[in-house]
Amino acid sequence: MGLVLIKLCAALFSGFLIGIDRQIKHKPLGLKTSMVICIASCLITIVSVEAYLHFSTAEGSNPNMDPMRLAAQIVSGVGFLGAGVILRRSNDVISGLTTAAMIWAASGIGIAIGAGFYVEALFTVLLILIAVNIIPAFLKIIGPTSLSQTDVSLKVIMAEGAVTTHLIKSLQHKESTWKARKARNIIIHDVKIKDIEDKCQQLDLALSIPRTMYMTQLYDKVKKIEHVKSVAIEQK
Repeated sequence: MGLVLIKLCAALFSGFLIGIDRQIKHKPLGLKTSMVICIASCLITIVSVEAYLHFSTAEGSNPNMDPMRLAAQIVSGVGFLGAGVILRRSNDVISGLTTAAMIWAASGIGIAIGAGFYVEALFTVLLILIAVNIIPAFLKIIGPTSLSQTDVSLKVIMAEGAVTTHLIKSLQHKESTWKARKARNIIIHDVKIKDIEDKCQQLDLALSIPRTMYMTQLYDKVKKIEHVKSVAIEQK
């Protein structure tokens, strides 16, 4: 029992390391998704190994039997359900990954309970709840600045004669202290510029802003920049 719980905790930590790396890089597979996948995969592997050892040595059983064949088909089938909740929105942002992972994890927990691994399944549920709710909230408080930010897409129309570099410099703001960075840092990840009618320029920017910053604050900040004709903001 102790070894099983250690394995599940190790899976949580492994998923944490993978997820925090992906989230800092602003990739779709984030912290919560990777931890859920690692924990549930570990649980299914434990159940598969332990169930084989138990059923293949039972009196009158076939030592070549595969008691987890049906369970493997359940996991594959539930994967299609998870795919149904993954959405690709108009701004190229993928959503629903954590929900899909939770659906897949629920199948693993059900298999564990069906095989009689009640304590392991309960412990996995607790770890998943911690991974989805408590750890991300804790990291927003003490973790890297990028984990306490929200990604937004910004579309700006600049009038004729505008210097686009001035807009970039006005937006990208990095504070010197950790507390100030948490509250006011704006980071630009991607910039696309194209010429449009009336000799104007359109800039499409991918930004990270503090979660405490209102969209209206960002809107007002951009509108005050010289030569800005129109502003459109969308949260990812």
